[in-house]
Amino acid sequence: MSPTQHAVDAPSVMAVDGLVIRFALRRGIGAMLRGGASHFNAVDQVSFAVRPGEVLGLVGESGSGKTTIGKAMLRLYEPKEGSIRYRHQDITHLGGKALRDIRPHLQMVFQDPLSSLNPRHSIRTALATPLLVHDRVHPDQVDGRIDNILRQVGLPVAFKHRFPHEMSGGQLQRVAIGRALILDPSLIVADEPVSKLDVSVRAKILNLFKDIQARLGIALVFITHDLRVARYLCDRIAVMYFGKLVEVAPTREIFTRPYHPYTRALLGTIQNVGSGPPLAGEAFNPTTDRQGCRFYSRCPMRKDSCLHSHPPMESVGNDHRIACYEWRSAAI
Repeated sequence: MSPTQHAVDAPSVMAVDGLVIRFALRRGIGAMLRGGASHFNAVDQVSFAVRPGEVLGLVGESGSGKTTIGKAMLRLYEPKEGSIRYRHQDITHLGGKALRDIRPHLQMVFQDPLSSLNPRHSIRTALATPLLVHDRVHPDQVDGRIDNILRQVGLPVAFKHRFPHEMSGGQLQRVAIGRALILDPSLIVADEPVSKLDVSVRAKILNLFKDIQARLGIALVFITHDLRVARYLCDRIAVMYFGKLVEVAPTREIFTRPYHPYTRALLGTIQNVGSGPPLAGEAFNPTTDRQGCRFYSRCPMRKDSCLHSHPPMESVGNDHRIACYEWRSAAI
């Protein structure tokens, strides 16, 4: 039985409700004089939950807000609105010691393994630092813990004496995964962790994630633009479009019964997957487009009513939610 099947009604590891992350816009003098927008919502009223032991995929084009959501979940960005709850605790605006106490439970694997590691520090130092900062083990036990983690991620123990420039991209990403695991977290956010790797290495790293998640039962939020990767690894998929969540469903549902026209268009980029027509028209512009459905200008099913407001998320059954006024026309 998959984690999604046995955890649908279980208390969530993390719940995001009405999340808004706002960034200031860089504006020229002309735009300022015309009274143009001074900010935009990179994440706009997004709600979802991460269940115990599941892999939730966040997918969408570049600029859709996937990484911003991931970082906000770990409190690397301060929410403008909404709430983030870890288990039963509201961590939306947590700070100081209370936030430091939570951080070991919430870890991240970044996209570029080389830039996420200090080139002047050995692998041992990279793995020892979180243990010592959070006082998780006695100093005499640090090396034993490091050796165990290196074995878990498929690296020889002797690699702890190497420096980042002495290792391949795949080896470095294994180190980064080990660093995330070393504090025994409850949730890991992995931000495009295979996109910088050679094709020959990607499958091995994906299999490592799959093995670790199955063995340790850690909840995993996997951010990717590659639907093939999401299909292989994820229990559920959440589809993002310019800051909005447009569809969330079990992976099988997304691939066999996609309702949102954007989801269907994304699936059309994968060979042998039935979908709607390719995307056309201008993409959403956060500096000028303020009302209506974010997907309006590119949607083949748009109606005049779609111009008034962005559709709310609604349930269409089978743990499947969608934000579309015309979703019934897309049912297949």
